[in-house]
Amino acid sequence: MTIATAPGKIILFGEHAVVYGRPAIAAPLSQVRARAVVSDGSRDGSVRLIVPDLGQAFALHEAEEENALAAAVRQLQRAADIDQLPALTITVSSQIPIASGLGSGAAITAAIIRALAQHLGLVDFVGNTAVSDLTYEVEKIYHGTPSGIDNTVVAYEQPVYFQRGQPRNRIEPFAVARPLRLIVADTGVSSSTRQVVGDVRHQWQANRQVFEDLFDQCGSITERARQALQAGDMVRLGQLMTKNHALLRTMTVSSTELERLVETAVAAGAWGAKLSGAGRGGNMIAIAPEWHEETVRQALLAAGARHVFTTTVSGEPVIGIR
Repeated sequence: MTIATAPGKIILFGEHAVVYGRPAIAAPLSQVRARAVVSDGSRDGSVRLIVPDLGQAFALHEAEEENALAAAVRQLQRAADIDQLPALTITVSSQIPIASGLGSGAAITAAIIRALAQHLGLVDFVGNTAVSDLTYEVEKIYHGTPSGIDNTVVAYEQPVYFQRGQPRNRIEPFAVARPLRLIVADTGVSSSTRQVVGDVRHQWQANRQVFEDLFDQCGSITERARQALQAGDMVRLGQLMTKNHALLRTMTVSSTELERLVETAVAAGAWGAKLSGAGRGGNMIAIAPEWHEETVRQALLAAGARHVFTTTVSGEPVIGIR
């Protein structure tokens, strides 16, 4: 039996602009994880996928092409040039909320690919780069035109500076000067990344100059945020979060719920706050002095947040295989 896990992720800066070649910074949420368990054999001699959380169980050969769980297995099978997989049972579970901008799909895919590659002894496909690349291909099912940031963060499990490019994306895991404590608040509103990204694209096509300028400003904020993280300047980081949020609001990807939570966090003493991910629902993030965190948390709950938790981001990599 082989077990692999992958973390959730949170985008700190640069969402949406990252799709258009500007940099973004994302970090793993190691406290919430997806888990894949691969064991030999199955009741019918096939490769079976079991998802207790969703009450699902099915054979790989019966799954449709757009089934993302099956696609994770098939992607590795194609990449490794394996004609026939042995009988296996793959059990998948996740603590990461679905459709909340926390990288649930990428984490589940990465956990499946890493566990299966390890179980089958496919050493060329266990490493971070291979897992990230294969996960990206599956991410297309979830998001249509993924930025590439989700698969990168969940595979490397470190804060990552990311920028799309040719022939390869620029991917730079980096250390933070001191642990970053994030307050994460869930609006309770599900959001389709594919739809929101598509809406931004339509707006960009209709008014490219305006949106190119917005993306440039987001890119500049991201560069300054990396400097603040590496210097341990949390006050500056909070200010940059709030500026980034204002640009995202202009892109029409905020929402009434997100605006209420961002305003509440700042009013309660946070250094800054912003939506995280596609927007129009999902989560917002804030940073605050440690002695204000509980005050901010209580204020967010009172303002209607479904869940609020605090997580710590460090620069230390975590290995997700055992």
